[in-house]
Amino acid sequence: MTIDSHQHFWRYEPVKHSWIDDSMSVIRKDFLPEDLQKVYQENEIDGCVAVQADQTLEETDFLLDMAKQNDFIKGVVGWADLRSENIDAVLEKYSTHKNLKGWRHVVQGEPDPNFLLRPDFLRGISKLEKYDHTYDILVFPHQLGAVLEFVKKFPNQKFVIDHIAKPYIKDNFYDGWATLMKEIGKHENVSCKLSGMITEADYNLWTSEQLQPYMHLTLEAFGSERLMFGSDWPVCLVAGNYGQVKSIVTHFISTLSSQDQEMIMGKNAQEFYNL
Repeated sequence: MTIDSHQHFWRYEPVKHSWIDDSMSVIRKDFLPEDLQKVYQENEIDGCVAVQADQTLEETDFLLDMAKQNDFIKGVVGWADLRSENIDAVLEKYSTHKNLKGWRHVVQGEPDPNFLLRPDFLRGISKLEKYDHTYDILVFPHQLGAVLEFVKKFPNQKFVIDHIAKPYIKDNFYDGWATLMKEIGKHENVSCKLSGMITEADYNLWTSEQLQPYMHLTLEAFGSERLMFGSDWPVCLVAGNYGQVKSIVTHFISTLSSQDQEMIMGKNAQEFYNL
C-alpha cells in the first residue's frame, strides 16, 4: 500500500492563510478531499495522513471530519496547545477519535530557537505517550540543536521530522544541517519524512540532482526503516506537480530492495501512525 504521509486541506481565507505569500499565489484557493482524490487516482496513492496547517482546535476538528467522510484519509495529525494547563483534558477528549494519530506545532514559526525545550511545552509532550500519539517536528535547520536535546528527553515517544527539517537547498546549505540530522538519527524513536524538498529549492530552477545529497544523508541517518514518503500537497504545487514529487522519491529509492521501497512508500507510515 502506498501512503502519502504528509498533506494538507484548507478552505482558503486570506487572513488565516497569510503565510501563503505572492510567490505562492497558485495555492490561494480551497484544497479539499475531492481535489486530492483525483490526484491520488492518477498517481496510484492508496491513502494519506492529513496534517494541520492552522493552529486551532477547529482545524483538528475540520480534519477529523474530512477523515470521517473519506476512507482514503487514514489518519490526522492535529493541533492542540500542548503548553496549556488543561492539556490532559484535551488529549483525553481526542483519544476517542480513532483517526487522530498525533499532534504538531508550527515550531518553525516560533521566534525562540529553543521553543521545544520550554518547560510548559515539554510537559505537554510528556502526556502523549499515554495515548500512543505521535508528534511531528516542524523546524528549520537553526532549530535542530534544540531538536536533538528534545528527542533525548523522551526516548519512548514517537517523533517524525517533517520535510527533512527544511534545509536551505536554494542556498546550498548542507554541512550544519547534515551534522545534526546524523546525530538526531541515532535516536531510534525518531523518523523522517522525505517531503517538502522542492519548495526548499528554487521554485523555478530546482533539479532532482540538487536534491540527491539531502536524500542520501537522510537515508544514511535514519535508514530505510525510518523514512517515509510525503508529498506536502498542495504546498508542493508552488514548485511542481504531484507526479514530480513522487517520482523524485521513487527514483531515488529505486536501487534499494523491494522491501525497503515498500517501507518508505507506505509501510513505515502505516506502522508509525498505526493506520
